[in-house]
Amino acid sequence: MNGEVIFCPKWHRAFWFLLFAVPCFLHAGEAEITCRSCQPGSKWRGKELLLKFHTSESATGFRGQVFGNSERRFGAASAETPRLSCAVGSAECARARVEYPETSLKRNTRDLRAKGELGQSEFTQMKVSNVSTSGQKKNGRVEGVRRRARRNSHGDKLGSPRSAQNQDRGEATGTVAGRRVTRSELRWSGEERRAAGPRQEELKLNSSTFALTGDSSHNQAMVHWSGQNSSVILMLTKLFDFNLNSVTESSLWRSTDYGATYQKLNDKVGAKTILSYLYVSPNNKRKIMLLTDPEVESSLLISSDEGATYQKYRLNFYILSLLFHPEQEDWILAYSHDQKLYSSVEFGRRWQLVHERVAPNRFYWSKMGLDKEPGLIHLETSITEGQALYVTCKLQNCTDANKGKPFPGYIDPNSLVVQDEYVFVQVSAGGRPIYYVSAKRDVFTPMKLPKYTLPKDLHVISTDENRVVAAVREWNQNETYNLYVSDTSGVYYTLALENVVSSMGPEGNVMVDLYEVAGIKGMFLANKRTDNQVKTYITYNRGRDWRLLQAPSKDLRGNSIHCVLPYCSLHLHLHVSANPYTSGNIASRDSAPGIIVASGSIGAELTTSNVSVFITSDAGNTWRQIFDEEYAVLYLDQGGALVAIRHTPLPIRHLWLSFDEGRQWNKYSFTNTPLFVDGVLGEPGEETLIMTIFGHVSHRSEWQLVKIDFRSIFNRRCIEADYQTWHLHNQGEPCLMGVKRIYRKLKPTSRCVMGKTYSVTMTSAPCDCTEADFECDYGFERRTDGKCTPAFWFHPSSMSRSCTTGMTFLNSTGYRKVVSNNCTAGVSAEYTARRQQCPIQAPKGLHLVTSEGSLTAVLGTNVTFLVFLEEGDGARTSITLDFGDGHALTYSNVSSIEDGIKHIYKAVGIYRVTATGENSLGSETAMLYLHVTCQLEYIHLSAPFVAVRNKEVNLTAVLWPSQVGTVTYIWWIGNNTEQPVITLEGSVAYTFSREGINTVTVQVSAGNTILQDRKTIAVHEYFRSHLLAFSSNLDEHNPDIAEWRLDVSRVIKNSLIQATGVREDQLLVTVLPGLPTAAEFFLLPDKQITEGKPEKSSAHLDQLSELLLSALNQNLVQFTLRPGVQVTVYAAHLSAATQRHSESEHRYKYVCLFLLGMLLLS
Repeated sequence: MNGEVIFCPKWHRAFWFLLFAVPCFLHAGEAEITCRSCQPGSKWRGKELLLKFHTSESATGFRGQVFGNSERRFGAASAETPRLSCAVGSAECARARVEYPETSLKRNTRDLRAKGELGQSEFTQMKVSNVSTSGQKKNGRVEGVRRRARRNSHGDKLGSPRSAQNQDRGEATGTVAGRRVTRSELRWSGEERRAAGPRQEELKLNSSTFALTGDSSHNQAMVHWSGQNSSVILMLTKLFDFNLNSVTESSLWRSTDYGATYQKLNDKVGAKTILSYLYVSPNNKRKIMLLTDPEVESSLLISSDEGATYQKYRLNFYILSLLFHPEQEDWILAYSHDQKLYSSVEFGRRWQLVHERVAPNRFYWSKMGLDKEPGLIHLETSITEGQALYVTCKLQNCTDANKGKPFPGYIDPNSLVVQDEYVFVQVSAGGRPIYYVSAKRDVFTPMKLPKYTLPKDLHVISTDENRVVAAVREWNQNETYNLYVSDTSGVYYTLALENVVSSMGPEGNVMVDLYEVAGIKGMFLANKRTDNQVKTYITYNRGRDWRLLQAPSKDLRGNSIHCVLPYCSLHLHLHVSANPYTSGNIASRDSAPGIIVASGSIGAELTTSNVSVFITSDAGNTWRQIFDEEYAVLYLDQGGALVAIRHTPLPIRHLWLSFDEGRQWNKYSFTNTPLFVDGVLGEPGEETLIMTIFGHVSHRSEWQLVKIDFRSIFNRRCIEADYQTWHLHNQGEPCLMGVKRIYRKLKPTSRCVMGKTYSVTMTSAPCDCTEADFECDYGFERRTDGKCTPAFWFHPSSMSRSCTTGMTFLNSTGYRKVVSNNCTAGVSAEYTARRQQCPIQAPKGLHLVTSEGSLTAVLGTNVTFLVFLEEGDGARTSITLDFGDGHALTYSNVSSIEDGIKHIYKAVGIYRVTATGENSLGSETAMLYLHVTCQLEYIHLSAPFVAVRNKEVNLTAVLWPSQVGTVTYIWWIGNNTEQPVITLEGSVAYTFSREGINTVTVQVSAGNTILQDRKTIAVHEYFRSHLLAFSSNLDEHNPDIAEWRLDVSRVIKNSLIQATGVREDQLLVTVLPGLPTAAEFFLLPDKQITEGKPEKSSAHLDQLSELLLSALNQNLVQFTLRPGVQVTVYAAHLSAATQRHSESEHRYKYVCLFLLGMLLLS
């Protein structure tokens, strides 16, 4: 296991330590699937804040226990509610009940944040992940990126100082209320100095201290304890420069005597080598991998002897995360910074590219017994911004020919989860997500939640015990989630608990307050919001029934607690929704069934003030208060003893031990010099008799590693007489999950070592089935009388589409047995679904969609249609699919088209696609309209260069290609620039009422493409125009683009002015599109000469026209296009326009020439 201790150069707050085992989390916001462990086999983990961070099979394979003091703010308590700080059963609590004013701890979980650099964390922007709540993480995924705690430079606030009598003897005192604590103030008290010397009456632990000399500036650390009877501990310390965002120094330390002494190994890895991360094979703890800082060099250092020696291997990519194979110790997947996935079958010595454009943390190893071969990889690859594919790949041969596509069509980005025997994907259609599940690698089926659930967000919580637990934020929820449980297929879901508390994690990942108790199958704790109050509930049958927790009857000092259900109860901080970097504040162990330690409060609701620590020895039936402020509690000797360390920013030298399940606590010193505790690392495994406390004497001192060996406090091995039997029950009911369970556990009076050979012994006997062993089936809801009746939207007679005539099906009674419930007989026959013959029935509930969930398709590409039948004999129902373009296909049954029906459209248009299911009893039809489009490449606005005032002109947008599908035209004409005209036709008619220059802009929207063209139109009352022709050599140099035509128009105009002397403002010239090259000139009257009178204007324009035509006919108008290319301009052999042009005649002439040119061009 890797642990990481991280500090800031300045520290005024409590320090904390975390295990560098990286879980996978995901983000939500839109309707999404998420799950919190990205590998099969991950258990729910009660992640939380102040007690301890526990993992049992981490990415590095280390099952250790780590505590940490998280960043916490302290507030002043009211003087009206003073309390005596003591441990239950201690001498302090046995004194007379004298109360002193003191500061009560307040926890602000929103401030608990790891402030190390996060980088491309696996928390970012995911849609599918898994929530682990308690227990073990079986996957091997390791983030090579930035999971760090650190020495904090920001001060915690302390409230009023505690009195000397209220302090643990030898512990430092607090400061003035409201003042920020500085390091210089955290000094020993006189009593602590005296306590530093030998004291006869003080209980001491067998401990040794080692200082990591030379690492005083290092602010981060990663720790690995091999376990498996190994005494080797590796520790990587680093100086992380937060300004440079990189590691600037590192040291590698190794201990071979359980942490009593350490050897510095910098010379073995290279004196100048800067190390950034440490990894361990989960299948062989002797194999160690070190990663260098890529900004200095990109290399791996590999050891096969528990870190004694290393070999260096160069890398040509930057590792962001690693995923170890669950069984093959040398197989690793590496994800790089450029979204490439690499594989190694030699523990990192050689790497091979597997695939590019892989989504972060969307790659999974195959699972034996489900996938065809062990070297198969499941991955999600990005196609476009909104589309991804689920593919399977061979480890050493990921070619297109060897890729599998288990899901037909595109999926939403970051939505693939492969966990245990289930695979989940998400496809959005019509603004709503559709969630698909595949069980045992079978075909994908839409997940069926109650009809009107309408999820905004969905997270896969758990997939163990052959069922799925999902947290769903429904359409009317904002801060809570509803828990749903599935049948074994993962398809049909029923409600388990409403309004479970959630919050957003530091990386945008949703955290749900749900905790699975280790050692007791079917037992969970959850925090539910009811009437704006958060209350803790417990279940013993996987969510079938929930109840509040009974508060302790007495407090630490023996005072009675008046707390009556349901108005008052015990509430626990599960904090699955809080900071993933810090340790949890609830703990249970498989080796100690029935024992749960958690922090919480007593009252009408859960609070963050007056937090105490509670324990239960009988699986939640009764609770006892053991501390009245927060402590981290560690299980020793497989739960035979408990050790507690106080959460405080002050230096300490004591811890507390209990050998009777927390009834009595004894104080022990673990060091002579008070230590600012940064974290605690327990020996791997459940035995845990050796642990290391990490800390500093001062903020400038080296790391102090205190090894504590608890074996010396036990005087013998346990024998059979030291054990007793314990009957699991729920408020006296012994039948839980269909069996009576009897455990063997250590007597509270026995003080002995159980040792590594101890294993939990349980005997069980089945119970007769009762109604409590059954939950409501899909489509049924539990009423107030406890009965399951059909929901208003559900038709109990509906059949599965897999029901085939001549076969049988299970006809639901409205109930289904809770998963893993082992009851027998009793009411089983009454509540169990009855097998009946499949009736012949007409098809009903036929659905037709495209695999992408889209109603558009690109011309010439494959379109995959999916057809689903809700009810009817699928094997005897034929399916006919009419594509709407004159083609149709008929299939004999539904099962033959489970992979979809592909079709290619050869023309643009809107097609009515019809699916018809038919058997001997009837038929059902489903329909969709598919828009087939192609890419719009070019548009041209056809408009006259000059228009007559008050005469209608035609404006036409010409498209290329001419048919691209549904098109929208947006027009801005003249001075009307604020209110565009929107049409579905490519032409509009418009009348300009004023003379002058007008601009026309058109935008054409086709699919995701928008193109634009703009033209300028001169509007006049009178003008003359004539077409121009050119010598043939001009066509050879005409690229027929708008810019060229503008430039040549200007050259022609200048040539005409030079040859005739016509004023510039009276002449307009435009070159027309297309070949052969043609142009047109326009003559405008001089209003000063004509005085705006028609007869004068006509005579003036006739005079100018004769002048220009004469020059043209004499070949006087020429221009040089380029050296050696002399172009002559001629008057085209058409009659001159009449005095007042007919606008329609002019438009016809212009459009004909334009279309002729476009035709020749094409």
